[in-house]
This record gives sequence, C-alpha cells and structure tokens, in this order.
Amino acid sequence: MKLKRIGVDLAKHVFQLHGVDSHEQVKLRKQVKRKDMLNVFRQIEPCLVAMEACGSAHYWARELGKLGHEVRLIAPQFVKPYVKSGKNDANDAEAICEAASRPNMRYVSIKTAEQQAGQAVHRVRSRLIKARTALSNEIRGLLIEFGIVMPNGIAACRRCGAEVLEDAENGLPGMMRRLLAQMLEELEQLSAHIAQVEDQIKQQCREDDRIKRLLKVDGLGPISSSAVVAAVGDAKQFAKSRDLPAWIGIVPKQHSSGGKERLGSITKRGDTYLRTLLIHGARAVVNACKNKTDRKSMWLKGLIARRNKNIATVALANKNARIIWSILTRGEDYRCE
Repeated sequence: MKLKRIGVDLAKHVFQLHGVDSHEQVKLRKQVKRKDMLNVFRQIEPCLVAMEACGSAHYWARELGKLGHEVRLIAPQFVKPYVKSGKNDANDAEAICEAASRPNMRYVSIKTAEQQAGQAVHRVRSRLIKARTALSNEIRGLLIEFGIVMPNGIAACRRCGAEVLEDAENGLPGMMRRLLAQMLEELEQLSAHIAQVEDQIKQQCREDDRIKRLLKVDGLGPISSSAVVAAVGDAKQFAKSRDLPAWIGIVPKQHSSGGKERLGSITKRGDTYLRTLLIHGARAVVNACKNKTDRKSMWLKGLIARRNKNIATVALANKNARIIWSILTRGEDYRCE
C-alpha cells in the first residue's frame, strides 16, 4: 500500500490509523491491535508517520523508523485544534494526520533508549526523595503530638529520632516507640535506595563525555548535567541557543501588540524538573559570587544591584541553558569567562 502520510492514535492495546495519499484522499482508516502493529506497517511502503508525543510514542517511533518510515512526534496541544466534532480514536488519528501536514508544525525529537533509561533513573530518584521528605515530615508531625519538637532536615530527623528512642523518660508510649523505630528504619532504607540511584548517575557521569564537559559550567553538577543529556541528547533539535531555554521555560512571557512590547514573568513551559535543577544550581552560584571578581560574578553583582537576586538567578539559569546548547551542539569544552 502506497500512502503519503499516516496518523496513528496510540493506546495500550488497540491503535487507530488514518492514512492519506498524495492527493490528500483518505485511503486507510482502521484499528490495529498492538501485536499486529509492526506487521501492518511492514506491508506499507515507507512514508511519513505522525503520532502524539505520549506514553510509548518514542518506542514506536524507533521501531517504525527501523522499517524505513519517517516518524514525527507532535505535542498533544498542537493536535487539539485539528480535532473535528466529538472525541474518539478515529477523529484523533485524523487530527494527527492533518496536523502533520502543516509546513510550520513543531515536532518533538525522538529519544533513544539510553535517553529514556537516563530519565527513568531521575524519575525514580525524584520519587524516592519525595517519599523520604514526606516520611520525615510525618515523623516530625507525630512526635509533636507528644511534646517532642524536632528541627527540619533529614539528618536532624535521624539524629533526633535516635535520641528520642534512647530517652526512656520522655513519656513516649511503648506502641509509639515501636512505630517510631519502624519509621526510622524505613527512612534509612529510602536513603540507601537514593544513594544507590545516585551512584548510577555518577557512573553515567564518568562514562559520558558530554556530561564531563557540562560539569565544568558553574551551576551544573552531576544530577543536573545528566538530566540535561537525558532530556535533550545532543541538543541539535534546537536551531539556536535561545530555543533551549525557551523549551525549558526560563524565558519571559510575551504579550505584545500594536508595536508595544510587553514581557512578563518566565513561561514555565517544558520540563519542570530540568528547570528546577538549573535554577537551584544558578542560585548556588549567585549566593557564592559576593566575594569574587571574575567577569561572570561582576555581571551577577551588577544585575542584583539593578534588579534583585531572584531575577539574577533566573538570568544565570537562562545563560547556562544557552551555554549547554553551545557545548552539546558543537562538542566543545566550556571556556570560562
């Protein structure tokens, strides 16, 4: 079968296909079970295949690419305007096919299996840290009901929790003591698991030359550098340096009209996790620039004096994102300012 373009609405078990020929006439409209997906596309001559960038999209993009098809992933918010009438799989597949026909459509770059594995490590680490924080807060909240106040922080929770268990005269009931011991043991297990995951990230940093180059940038550490490489790869999907911070969401919102330019707060689009890491790293650099006289520190101090520390932090995160683009796309080492 010869088609020009196929829109695929992905699902867990049953996929919907919508294909058109060179005259934009509908020639394919069918449901395909997951186990038959690759066999169906083997019988179709290589063409453009469009899918929404959703769960399993990168896997199917890689598999269909091996069959010779040109696969493009579209963000769901860019497909929505092309959906006609009601919401169903057939209409969604048609909308995806129509969206892919637009000459100025934006596409999501296809991630490799290694990139997805790297992102999975960061997701697991983030979940474990949230669980550990929630558990320490629970311990602190339960103990305050018995008149025992603990300071903030994981280390303080461990230390004070052990002291509470050792103190036999604090009036803590036996049942609560046993429960506290179990919770502190769970806290240690979470910390050990986080350490194991971070060891995997450090191992990746030792093996990947791109991460080694990023580590030389002020404000980037092993966590943020590996997260950047996992998210954007070589960053060549971005045409210019401004595109990467815009994708991350650390550029100003624009609401301009009638020749009057209005810029607001940052857009906060894109990868929240990556944006958080870059801004936290930039904040550490801003806090340490007070007694430094290098070019970047002088620029930061001047910006802090004119505006404020938070604006300077976001400005540095934006600058670092542009530096990241330059290092990854050109394969060069970072040249300190």
